[in-house]
Amino acid sequence: MSKFTISIAPTSNDAIKKFEADSFLVKHESFEFKNIDEAANSPLAQQLFYLPFVKTVYISQNFIAVEKYNIVEWIDIQDQLSQQIEDFLNDNGVVIITETTTKKIPVTVYAESTPNPAVLKFVTNKKIVTSSLEFKNIEEAQQAPLPKALFNFPFVKEVFLAENYVSVQKYDIVAWDDVFQEVREFIKNYIEEGKEIIADNLLQTPKQAESQKEEDFEQLDDTSKEIVNIIEEYVKPAVASDGGNILFKHYDPETKNVQVVLQGACSGCPSSTFTLKNGIETMLKEMMHGRINSVEAING
Repeated sequence: MSKFTISIAPTSNDAIKKFEADSFLVKHESFEFKNIDEAANSPLAQQLFYLPFVKTVYISQNFIAVEKYNIVEWIDIQDQLSQQIEDFLNDNGVVIITETTTKKIPVTVYAESTPNPAVLKFVTNKKIVTSSLEFKNIEEAQQAPLPKALFNFPFVKEVFLAENYVSVQKYDIVAWDDVFQEVREFIKNYIEEGKEIIADNLLQTPKQAESQKEEDFEQLDDTSKEIVNIIEEYVKPAVASDGGNILFKHYDPETKNVQVVLQGACSGCPSSTFTLKNGIETMLKEMMHGRINSVEAING
């Protein structure tokens, strides 16, 4: 079993510190404990409440957040608390006893339209993955239980997962008005029941995802890095709001051509692909002064 490493992160509330693990602690669930009685199903939280300054314990995916009373300052206790949590986890300590009923934070899911009429975006208040994943068919989803389950609906064509939403592309055999409620309830119940979204070998903690992203970025040439930064800052947020994703694929310094990959709602929609491709091409030409000739948008 791999060893846990804990790092300390600030929050917007001065009374609360986050203690982030480099592996997931619980899957797609969040727990809040106000006292040791409420923490009956969490041996980790119970141990923390033996410390007199601990007011509230939050446990969610890859971190433990602790709210303290004002009797001490974080600077005096955070390192020792971090080490205590790390030691507990590495001694095979139990975070949550899942066999019994525990107070869970409710899950909400709502549907949003996208520029692609075949795709709906189902947004949840839970983080379900740390990096985007696209599945074109049930075979590709063998290690992704939620997308695999969605493919059991005969009208589901493709599934795209992002941090807090699922984009579902359908075949034309049905209208969204007839099936969106069924899909929304299915996703909501699936997450609420704590079922596995994707297999452990596909999971990354936020730190792992960021580390991989930085590693890939550093391998690029300078022009490609500029392109990636422009896409990340100016294009990706708008694309994500529409239920899709865009990835830089390649820059050819000889032809000055750029390739990008479209995923989710942007993939397979001719009008969306055309509009997005032209918009990115215009932006890159204006911002990179003669170093870009054209942009090719490839459906993921």
